[in-house]
Amino acid sequence: MKTALITGASRGIGLELCRQYAADGWRVFACARNPEQSDELNMLASTHPAQVIIHRLDVGDHAQIGQLAQALADEPIDLLLNNAGIYTGSHAGGTFDDKDYEDWAHAFRINTMATLKMAQTFQLQVRRGGQKTIATISSKMGSIADNSGGGSYMYRSSKAAVNMVIKTLAIDLKPAGIITVALHPGWVKTDMGGPNALISTARSVSGMREVINSLTLADSGKFIAYDGQAVPW
Repeated sequence: MKTALITGASRGIGLELCRQYAADGWRVFACARNPEQSDELNMLASTHPAQVIIHRLDVGDHAQIGQLAQALADEPIDLLLNNAGIYTGSHAGGTFDDKDYEDWAHAFRINTMATLKMAQTFQLQVRRGGQKTIATISSKMGSIADNSGGGSYMYRSSKAAVNMVIKTLAIDLKPAGIITVALHPGWVKTDMGGPNALISTARSVSGMREVINSLTLADSGKFIAYDGQAVPW
């Protein structure tokens, strides 16, 4: 049985990732900041008790990341999926004049630093997995070439930075045979994406899963959309 560790699993894309991987027979370590408040995730775990195992994890808390890695020290992980992220309130950074620099630093801690910390902390478990893949949910809003709308300074910059983290990890982890990619999920109908978004979580996740399943080491370091198209940096 293959194993995935998924952060930000309580709702939206993260919850759907857990749902689809569990339905496909995977064992899922589902990580959420507040598991006791994650009703849908708990229901999923009760439906798949042998496959979905919930863990408390705030990816902004490096001590918690280390504690979870110790708890899972003997577990091979085929897929580490960094899904947790923030884009609400001032973290979006919508205007030139309206900036909260403490919030901006927090956005970097969650959207950027956590990805590197997770890779550093869980690399041994990923090395022991058969699929050896680290996939991070980024966003086309982190694409410098694609930015024609301006605004959203905090979110755009934190996602552009995590793209560089992924590109660099691809070089540093290549000797271990580990694949690292950044994924654009599309504009998805979630609490983060809003009601005007274009695609469902099910469509986004099924597309990203197809991309992940087709990856080879030659794809490491790429920025790929849910439909398999390359996204410009």
